[in-house]
Amino acid sequence: MDLQKLWEEYVAHGSEKARENLIINYLPLVRHIAGRLAVKMPYFMQQDDLESCGVIGLMEAVDKYDPALGVEFETFAYQRIRGAMIDELRKQSWIPRTIWQKQQAVKAAREQIRQKGNKITEEELAKSTGMSLEELRKILQQTSAGQVVSLDDEIYSDDGDATRRGDLIEDTNSLDPLEFIDEQEDMRMLVKAIEKLRERDKLVLSLYYQEGLTLKEIGAVLEVSESRVCQLHSRAVKRLREILEEMNR
Repeated sequence: MDLQKLWEEYVAHGSEKARENLIINYLPLVRHIAGRLAVKMPYFMQQDDLESCGVIGLMEAVDKYDPALGVEFETFAYQRIRGAMIDELRKQSWIPRTIWQKQQAVKAAREQIRQKGNKITEEELAKSTGMSLEELRKILQQTSAGQVVSLDDEIYSDDGDATRRGDLIEDTNSLDPLEFIDEQEDMRMLVKAIEKLRERDKLVLSLYYQEGLTLKEIGAVLEVSESRVCQLHSRAVKRLREILEEMNR
């Protein structure tokens, strides 16, 4: 379906499927803007962080855009996407400029040492940056302490799926769905629960539990990164657990 038809379907009928396809179609715009802003990022942020914020701006732009105004969507969405990214940069950039500059110097020194194939040590970093060991250690400590994230943040994939960061942390108090099934000795319940999952979630669980593939191997099969497979696996297990709990009530 072409873009014009997607917009017509979304504007006229509020189709969620059309909305999802529109968001996926314009993801390259988010990556383009994030790439241009990446050079201004604080040390503790990655381009993926900017893209996540940009996707939120993109979603808002899709919801508020009116094709009848005669303005190209890319023009309409550009400032909203860029604004969402800049707001996040401003919110996160609370570190004093002098400290940030030293952290950037350490980051650059690490990369230079790595490219030379040398072992990265405090002594090498201090020599490359012109800092004393005491000053370097203080900067490294501040760098570590400054890396703060919210468990409520959503991590977006290239296909538009979102995973809450906190959902990637294992709940050690929660029963594993497969252990639950073993204890209940009711495989039919598991089959019915799996049938309710999305196809990609089924595939990930099958490759992991039945075929015994590692996350890295599954990534090669699906042509995605290992971290993305981790997101997919966590989402699938979480959803499977919810389904099983609902069926057991």
